[in-house]
Amino acid sequence: MNKSIEDIYKGYLKKEFKPTEILNQYLTQINKVDKSLNSFTEVFESKVKKDSKRLDNLICDNKNVTNPLFGIPISLKDIFLVKDSICTCGSKMLKNYVSNYNSTVYEKLKNLNVLLLGKNNMDEFAMGSSTETSFFGPTANPWDQSRVPGGSSGGSAAAVSAGLSCISLGTDTGGSIRQPASFCGVVGMKPTYGRISRFGMIAFSSSLDQAGPITNTVKDSAIVLDAVSGFDLKDSTSLNLKPTNSYQSLVNDKYSFKDFVFGVPSRLLDEGLDMEVKSQFNELLNRLKSLGAKLIDIELPHAKFSVATYYIIAPSEASSNLSRFDGIRYGFNDNDSKNQDLVETYIRNRSLGFGEEVKRRIMLGTYSLSSGYYDAYYLKAIKVKKLIENDFKEVFKKVDAVLTPTCPELPFKLGEKKNDPLQMYLSDILTIPANLAQLPAISIPIGLSSNNLPVGVQLASDRLNENAMMKMAYLIEQEVAFS
Repeated sequence: MNKSIEDIYKGYLKKEFKPTEILNQYLTQINKVDKSLNSFTEVFESKVKKDSKRLDNLICDNKNVTNPLFGIPISLKDIFLVKDSICTCGSKMLKNYVSNYNSTVYEKLKNLNVLLLGKNNMDEFAMGSSTETSFFGPTANPWDQSRVPGGSSGGSAAAVSAGLSCISLGTDTGGSIRQPASFCGVVGMKPTYGRISRFGMIAFSSSLDQAGPITNTVKDSAIVLDAVSGFDLKDSTSLNLKPTNSYQSLVNDKYSFKDFVFGVPSRLLDEGLDMEVKSQFNELLNRLKSLGAKLIDIELPHAKFSVATYYIIAPSEASSNLSRFDGIRYGFNDNDSKNQDLVETYIRNRSLGFGEEVKRRIMLGTYSLSSGYYDAYYLKAIKVKKLIENDFKEVFKKVDAVLTPTCPELPFKLGEKKNDPLQMYLSDILTIPANLAQLPAISIPIGLSSNNLPVGVQLASDRLNENAMMKMAYLIEQEVAFS
């Protein structure tokens, strides 16, 4: 079931199968497997079957199969709006919220005749690293169902890994695409901030959130990036750029490891790495050297402050973004609050509508932005963010990509860190810097641990340099031949 986009597209062109046949395979797999994984919050079975029959009629004439995403079964993290469908963001607060318009990401994919299977489970309002904070319960890792799939896009990564969806669109605020991709043994890519429109994507931290693909291969990631990237007038944070051409660059250009210089921040990796993660990473470095890649040691002196910086900026922006959810205009409303005054109504609706992690971050953010503490916390964090950006600017004068493990650890047990927020936050220590510096970054699987758990490696490149990053990732993917 882990078919690539290319596999399905070529099959359509050769008339080896129809969209309805491919769709039925995925729906059968979902019905068979997802009761134990819980990777979907909703499956659009009746609607997607109608869509597949329409595509069956179109495929009779190859002229209609004009793009590789035609008839590809996809899913979306339950943070993207789909018209006339519920969008919960993994929260009780929005359990009955029906969108009246499409997100730009879905609108672009819809116009390419994809088959939308449904919505994927996620940490509530994208706040978490394990997909355990969802109102719909935790998602399990397909490689070991006693372990987490990562988060917050854990449902998306689990669905692709288990063959329940060919591709999924997730969001990445501090590593929420790359970390679950690493935990589930798939490819997860976060583009440059502003490369993909955020319109119709429920906001967590507006200066950090970015949509991106979770796929089985680097080529698939490039295909999806080209389809959904580009300028959007409806998003004020959208960069005024044309869509990327990563896929054509990937398959048409000639390149090898000798064309690239990789930077390794060895001092940042001195402590905190699981021994098996470290072993896999060092083995990859040795292989790259033998293939002619140039590796140099680099310094990212302020990266050690990235987690502290992130957990001031992100909760601060979240406290502002989530203030609109009061149960009055929309959102969860407690019927017992009718006889209370307005303030008591707000308090009760938010107390019952939000989960513990969301409330924790709202309080952290509100405190950081409050009078007397703004300069000491939020303003200082913004200054450190700039220092981290400058560190990367200096590094990219010498290297084409920064290479690290995606995560410092292997997938951990369900419930293991749920009551220890600080340890949970440290799961993203290697992914957060790319978000703070607004850089593109990708995670690709490179091997398995002794107990058959995936290990991922992360490449981060300079802003808007997705093409080169994808080439480097593709070379590594071909060399390690993970399957």
